Amino acid sequence: MATIHEYLEASAVRKMAVSLQDDQIGFGVMVALFLVAPFLLYPVFLMKALCFALFACAFNLLIGYVGLLSFGHAAFLGSAGYAAAHAAKVWGVSPELAILFGTAVAGVLGLVIGALAIRRQGIYFAMITLALAQMIYFFSLQSRFTGGEDGIQSVPRGRLFGLVDLQTTLTMYFVVLGIFLGGFLLIYRAIHSPMGQVLKAIRENEPRALSLGYKPDHYKLIAFVLSATLSGLAGGTKAIVFQLASLTDVHWSMSGEVVLMTLLGGLGTVYGPVAGALLLVTLENYLAQLGAWVTVVQGAIFVVCVLVFRRGVVGEFEALLSRSRRKGPS
Repeated sequence: MATIHEYLEASAVRKMAVSLQDDQIGFGVMVALFLVAPFLLYPVFLMKALCFALFACAFNLLIGYVGLLSFGHAAFLGSAGYAAAHAAKVWGVSPELAILFGTAVAGVLGLVIGALAIRRQGIYFAMITLALAQMIYFFSLQSRFTGGEDGIQSVPRGRLFGLVDLQTTLTMYFVVLGIFLGGFLLIYRAIHSPMGQVLKAIRENEPRALSLGYKPDHYKLIAFVLSATLSGLAGGTKAIVFQLASLTDVHWSMSGEVVLMTLLGGLGTVYGPVAGALLLVTLENYLAQLGAWVTVVQGAIFVVCVLVFRRGVVGEFEALLSRSRRKGPS
């Protein structure tokens, strides 16, 4: 029995080592691609993709590793955008402080909404988040400081730390890339920390996690607030990049888009949300000429992807890689 136990333990350690090595290789490839990309593609397009990739990664932390489906994550993206834009334009603060302020606003909002929503599970949790997000939407629509349907326009990019001029597109791109990588690494560290293992245990079997002495609601709230805060980081950055905060980012359709990004890339995978965000932003960019038919075409593509790639694009690739390793020499 001891021999079997040792074998299983050694096998688990080998799998973790292989997974860590794959993640390191994947991270290196991703960073290399994003460093080269602005010299080959339009940097503004890439900045939009990076903002949505961070948003999708934050959402994936909640649904992929805790099993909580939120239909109201646009509230955090949009509210942070409004807060950052207002701070930069009206208060005249520097861009880094504006983004931090927007992130903090989203974090506080996440704490309030999360404390109310985690009292329910399943579809009830999803509906509560949707209802509260709609309240934020109508508040943004009616409030004077948000500019109503016009939004907050002509938001100054300013100078980062008073030194780096963000008016240059390429400079702004590398700042956005740095913010994305920082948020991505924070999510990666949270997933692979002891807290992340508890979150996975709650997702798989909450009653058993409770019987082991963990407090599921406590960990759910932490994950919800972290997800909301990082969504706010994406929203605040997006507002500075595009110099605009509008109702689009706080509308319920944006909550649907982030669900689509996560499922398309691969639910519960590290790099899936990044791939999903890139795919969706690319589709929106190249299908924009279709006008109102864009959503129809997107829906058809999504149905095909769900039928062909049930685990998402990255999820299917990881499954294929795992099968090839099992067939290979031991």
